[in-house]
Amino acid sequence: MLPRERIAGGLYGLLVGDALGVPYEFYEAKELPAYETIEMTPPSGFRKTYPKIAAGTWSDDGAQALCLMDTLLKHAKFSLKAYSDALLAWYEEGFWAVGGVVFDVGVQTADALNAYKGGIPVKDCGLMNPEGKGNGALMRVLPLALWHFVQGDTDLEKRSRELVRDAHSQCQITHGHLCNQVCCALYCLAAQALLEGKEAREAIQEGVSVLRSIYREQLEYERELEWSVRPDIPWEGRGTGYVVDCLRSAFMVLEQASDYEDAIKRAVLLGNDTDTTACITGGLAGICYGLHKIPERWLNGLKEREKVDYLLAQLE
Repeated sequence: MLPRERIAGGLYGLLVGDALGVPYEFYEAKELPAYETIEMTPPSGFRKTYPKIAAGTWSDDGAQALCLMDTLLKHAKFSLKAYSDALLAWYEEGFWAVGGVVFDVGVQTADALNAYKGGIPVKDCGLMNPEGKGNGALMRVLPLALWHFVQGDTDLEKRSRELVRDAHSQCQITHGHLCNQVCCALYCLAAQALLEGKEAREAIQEGVSVLRSIYREQLEYERELEWSVRPDIPWEGRGTGYVVDCLRSAFMVLEQASDYEDAIKRAVLLGNDTDTTACITGGLAGICYGLHKIPERWLNGLKEREKVDYLLAQLE
């Protein structure tokens, strides 16, 4: 599979997963429709979470990820200030949101961006809730792995360290706790291994191994990885908004799924934070299986695809 097929699969996979999960958000698993009927337009009789939002619309997850990709392309590196400005533009003006409409904002993200607008230093904004461990930074981090794979250092060890550094840094504007930083770093390293052609289980294991090597020099981060994420026990999750559970849910689904469609439906059917679980699962599954394995009906149903193609053209 050509690298551009995996890269496009990752970005589109993230957005399609997000959009497909939007109508089912906050429902418990037992309340969701049958596997065969999970689509961007739910079956008749199911009450969508956002009745006024058109099918195929990505949420805050996708918009913030596109803000990140746009910032990376404009500055040829990760800039925390530039990214924070982009997130504030999304929050206030609908930057990179479908139709410019922001309809879903996490409480922790809103508090942090309001603080940033009020002049609080960026690195303090993500600690407005010092123990906040929501998945709001994890849902948007994938573009870092895609960008570093194309534009980053050719030395894999150096690139991995730079990727981890940036994955940590992008958390700081909204989700500064070490737990969020560690989850984002591990997710990005697993994505990097998938981009290199590894299978799902091997890619996750490689991500853990590389991160452990990096964290030997960062004891606080090492402790968070081993005691909070606990990578030596089976990957199991319930699709909640807790960042560790969200990451574990995505890894569990990726290891079990037979293809992209199966991965997204399994992610949604966990219930709870369906758009984010499907978003972060979809990004990895899109890399793993490639753009051509994302169902055409889902790609064709996605709103404002020209925005995505614009970014991908610049990345190549």
